[in-house]
This record gives sequence, C-alpha cells and structure tokens, in this order.
Amino acid sequence: MNIALVHDWITNLAGAERVMLELNKMYPKAPIFTSVFDPNKARPFSKLDVRPSFLQKLPFVKSKRELLIPLTPFAFEQFDLSKFGLVISSTTMAAKGVLTKPDAVHICYCHTPARYLWEPGIDPRASKGFLSPLKKNVSRRMRVWDKVAADRVDYFIANSNYIAQRIKKYYDRDAIVVYPPVDVNRFKPVAKSEIGDYFLFVSRLVEYKKCDIIVEAFNDLGFPLKIIGQGSEKKRLTKMAKSNIEFLGHLTDEEIANYYAKAKAFVFAAEEDFGIVPVEAMAAGRPVIAFNGGGVRETVIDKVTGIFFDEQTPQCIIDAVKKFNPNEFDPAVIRKQAEKFSNERFQKEFKKTISDILKEEGKS
Repeated sequence: MNIALVHDWITNLAGAERVMLELNKMYPKAPIFTSVFDPNKARPFSKLDVRPSFLQKLPFVKSKRELLIPLTPFAFEQFDLSKFGLVISSTTMAAKGVLTKPDAVHICYCHTPARYLWEPGIDPRASKGFLSPLKKNVSRRMRVWDKVAADRVDYFIANSNYIAQRIKKYYDRDAIVVYPPVDVNRFKPVAKSEIGDYFLFVSRLVEYKKCDIIVEAFNDLGFPLKIIGQGSEKKRLTKMAKSNIEFLGHLTDEEIANYYAKAKAFVFAAEEDFGIVPVEAMAAGRPVIAFNGGGVRETVIDKVTGIFFDEQTPQCIIDAVKKFNPNEFDPAVIRKQAEKFSNERFQKEFKKTISDILKEEGKS
C-alpha cells in the first residue's frame, strides 16, 4: 500500500512537527505533502521528501503564514493523492481537507480543531485586532469548510481525551486517543545541588499561551523567571517585565534541556490541547505549576508531579507559586510519569491503531 503523509505547514520545529518526524520514521518512504516548507527553520525535514503546495511560490509565505490561512483549503485540495491507498494527515487546521480516491483510507491525527475558528475565547487571533470584521467573515467561511473537510476523514486519532471531546463537539466524530510523542531521552534530572533558584516558562510567545499573566505574576512575586521562546507578544512582554524576568529567546535543544533540568519548577498557564512542554519538564525531573485545564490534566499528577491552579489569572499563579514547595516532589517519580509519553510508546500505539483500522477495512 502506498502511503502519503500530510501536514499543515512545516516552517518551524514545534510539537506537531516532531509528531510528523516520528511518523516519517514509521513510514520513511511516504512523501510529506504540506502547504509551505522552510528547510532552514525546520532542518530535520531538509533531507526528507517534502512536497509543498503552490503557496510556496508566494512572497513572504514562510514568515507570514497566517496570511495564507484563507488559501490553505484550496492548496490542500489541489494535491493529487490518487496513487495512495493510505493517507495520514497531521493537523490543527487544513491538512485533513485533502481529496483522496474512493477506496483509500484517510486517518487524521488531530492535534485540535482549529482553536481560532471554533473557540475564539481561547485563541482570539481570528476575531479581533487589525481588520477584525474581515477576519470574522473569513472565520465564518472557514468553519463551514472545516466541517466539510472533517467529513472527508475516515478515522480520527486525537492527541488527548480533551481533544477527542472537542472533535466530537465540533465535527460530531468519535476519535481514538493516542498521546503524542515526547523525546524524553533528551532530558535528564540533575543532582539536587545543581538546581537553580529560577522558575522557567518555555513557549511560543503568542496571546493564547497566556504569557502575560505569568509575567504579571512574577512582576509581583519578584522571583527569578526565565522565559524561552519567540513570538508576536515578545516585544510587549519585554516592556511589561521587571528586572527579575529574563528573556532568553530561541535556544538549541541542548540548551533548553539544561534550563529545564536546573529550574526550581516549570510554570504553565495555557489551556493546551496536550501540552508537550510540561512533559519535557517532567522528563527533566522538575515539577510543574499548571493551569487546571486542557490536556495537561492527563499528564501532570496533582501533588505528585506538580500542582494546579484553577483560574488563568496572575493572582492564582502567585498563590500557587507561594504554596509550592520543591522538597515535596521526587524527581525520580516525576521522570517516571514523563516516560509514559515517550517516542517509543507513541510508535507502538500508533502502529497498532493503524493496523487495527486497516484490518477493519479489510486492507491488512
């Protein structure tokens, strides 16, 4: 059976792209179809068979990919997948909208139904700001297409129970849950004597990640906070932050692992689909102080591998940090929890899920 992989866009190396790399390891002969591709910012893909759409030829697409969102449905529908009997899409948006031949099996690994389309309360990027009336009109049209695209999928796999519920709500489809891969082997706990006095936040610096409430909380606390990441909010956050908050920008995987391992704790305020970075922190043996919502409720064990706060407000973060006692947490226990989400576990579960689906379809 010829297999094709499909991904929304490959212009950086975030959690969804790391999932695609694992899928490539399982299906190394499968080409990867995507809307736009930046081999310089997604270097692990540079030697793979990546086939971008016609959008690749448009100016500024790699740095301003959000401008392409209204065009992505058309781009994915233009791919010729008639030679492929199995299509696996990895998506938060439009990749699931590809057209497949009638007897092909299309399995979608859904990271989330697009938040900015279906839940603007969580991700308001498509409903406010510059040209907001136009954005809202485009969003209404995109929601119609998104539902049509979901109907083209034969089977959904969700990256958490939380996302399976959202797939059911917005697409009226059931989903099998396979947690995404986390490269836990990149991280290693250090001796207690090496633990620093700083708290850590790692994220893309965009609005729905709730970076601002973490900055506000630590402005009040005065405790050292290190922030790793880039994004549209960085300039505003830098202006907000007091001297106890340090912005480290973009770092290598090795540098990030070192900061994880030596942090007093990792702080996480978003309502995330799964939340790979809290698992990375736990892989380094560090406890997590997290908002009690989204996929993180399926990975962090309250009072065992971290603690939760119940509202996304600076005061709730302040109260949680003041209550936090690092001596109450065992790095070995925290690390063991993270290992449940390893790359190896993902490959084993994903392959079995695909095998079971193909047997059901009589194509094994």
